[in-house]
Amino acid sequence: MLQNYFPILLFVIVGLLVGVGPLVLGWLVAPNRPDPEKLSPYECGFEAFEDARMKFDVRYYLIAILFILFDLEVAFLVPWAVVFKELGVYGFGVMLEFLTVLTLGFVYMWKKGALEWE
Repeated sequence: MLQNYFPILLFVIVGLLVGVGPLVLGWLVAPNRPDPEKLSPYECGFEAFEDARMKFDVRYYLIAILFILFDLEVAFLVPWAVVFKELGVYGFGVMLEFLTVLTLGFVYMWKKGALEWE
């Protein structure tokens, strides 16, 4: 009867080894002092471990939103390019409309100075 549960026990043990093993290994091998390079400001421009309510520039959010916008454009372009021959003229027109709207948005953001970093 208990022989039927052995694969489940083995699955749980392997899962724990894969999940907890690297954490324990890293804790044993790594030094206990933090690396000053890891604590230095990187992309966000302000010191880590300061007050969470501090003010910082909104342009970080703007750049992130623009990146997501144009990253999604590529996510729609790749599948469209794969099935381009099957879509015909209608598929080409729809994608042309999509790219026109995105291009107009990009030009608008450019003219407003949203891409300028001071």
